[in-house]
Amino acid sequence: MLWSEIYRPRGCDGIIGQDEVVRYLVSFAESGGVPHMLITGPHGTGKTAAVECLAKKLYAGNWEANVSIFSASDLLGRGRSTLEADERFSHVYRRGQSLIVNFKYIVKWYASMRPLDAPFKLIVFEDAHDLTFEAQQALRRTMERYSATCRFIFITTRPSAIIPAIASRCLPLFFAPLKSGIVRARLEEILAAESATLPADDIDLIVHAAQGDLRRAIIYLQLAIGSGGDADLAEVLAEVSRSETGNAAASMFEALRAGNFDAASRIAESMMIEYGLPAQEVVRELRQVIRREYNDPALAVALADADYRLCHNANDFVQINALLARIAREVFCE
Repeated sequence: MLWSEIYRPRGCDGIIGQDEVVRYLVSFAESGGVPHMLITGPHGTGKTAAVECLAKKLYAGNWEANVSIFSASDLLGRGRSTLEADERFSHVYRRGQSLIVNFKYIVKWYASMRPLDAPFKLIVFEDAHDLTFEAQQALRRTMERYSATCRFIFITTRPSAIIPAIASRCLPLFFAPLKSGIVRARLEEILAAESATLPADDIDLIVHAAQGDLRRAIIYLQLAIGSGGDADLAEVLAEVSRSETGNAAASMFEALRAGNFDAASRIAESMMIEYGLPAQEVVRELRQVIRREYNDPALAVALADADYRLCHNANDFVQINALLARIAREVFCE
């Protein structure tokens, strides 16, 4: 079994590195007053786990009955036939109707269900950035109609994809990337629990490669222990990190080098929209390309500035385009 599941937080006190956000969630659960929420932040920072912990504290043993969790990509990204075949939705699905109409029926059906021994229930959308504009417009009306008995929670790595009509109705909560010291301490706890050891340099390498993503760090840790020290950890992590999006990042730099800002911008938007990467992941992919192929201090400064702004919940598309424009102007403009 994956260690990332074994050591998943089981309560609010198990969510590390997000003290301020957890304090809000605990106060909501204790007071019984939960607003609609827009929960944002990079992968592996505890967003979904925090919602589950909130639900358990709110509803105790009835938490699963009072929480409906949907993946936006499951609802809208796989077509009508998938909805019809899914046992959760087959009784609501209407043949001959469009995907968006069926989406409305499904959400309304779950929203109209009475909560069990509670004043309201939670409806949670994971990967909410995959919700289309039409779907979000439909949700706005559903939120208004069922606000007395439902609280809607949207979880996303890309808050700029959420329309203002939804975002303005939600309390924004941001989960920041975890600090290296926090990630390292958690990895050492897991090693102790597993009665395993790893050289300090290897732990440092894993922490650096994870870039604030605790789930990724735990997966890398299990991979390192599973290899038994037979493989070079740096090479293994480099191979795991190499991806199609890395090739896209390299193409982006080539476009900037050729003076084609529009092409670079289109590639960046494709990485965020088609591949579903948050802007910070795009910055990390760019950094990998820089390490391999470029040696310019101006690039390091530009990436650091963009990463800082994104850590403070700035608009993804604006900051990435600003970063590309800065690189084109300061590095590739002769």
